[in-house]
Amino acid sequence: MVQVVDVPLRGSVKTGNLGYYQVYQNGTYEEFHPSVDTNNINTAGKEEYLKRLNGMEEADRNAEVKSTTQDMIDQEDERYKKWDAVLNEIYNALQEQLPADEMDKLREGQRNWIRNRDTQAEEASLKYEGGTLQPLEAIATKATITKERCYELVASYMK
Repeated sequence: MVQVVDVPLRGSVKTGNLGYYQVYQNGTYEEFHPSVDTNNINTAGKEEYLKRLNGMEEADRNAEVKSTTQDMIDQEDERYKKWDAVLNEIYNALQEQLPADEMDKLREGQRNWIRNRDTQAEEASLKYEGGTLQPLEAIATKATITKERCYELVASYMK
């Protein structure tokens, strides 16, 4: 049996979350990367992805609240990377599922979405312009918009 847990570890100077780890019953653990096996990417369907996305969102809600701005930025950066990795997996799965003409439309839409996401993140961060919270707001906004895009692609395109 494998259980995925968040293990806080001591970093070089600060205490912080260095990622997710698979912890085994015998007490050993190894780093966990929130990505599906590329051999199974095309076999996962809409229901499987929705379950996975819901689990990731639940993990986000239950994550430890950080106390320093830098720790919060690091945490949001990890959250963004996690959601972006899953978004790329979903996109790659859709490349295998969708007809070429539909994929061409999605590809163009995705390019527009990326520009829009980055613009929204920049605009959201301007309320903290020049302050230490500006980069936190930018990365948190990117993470949230990316999470929403994952759900959107699965709901709209996944079979």
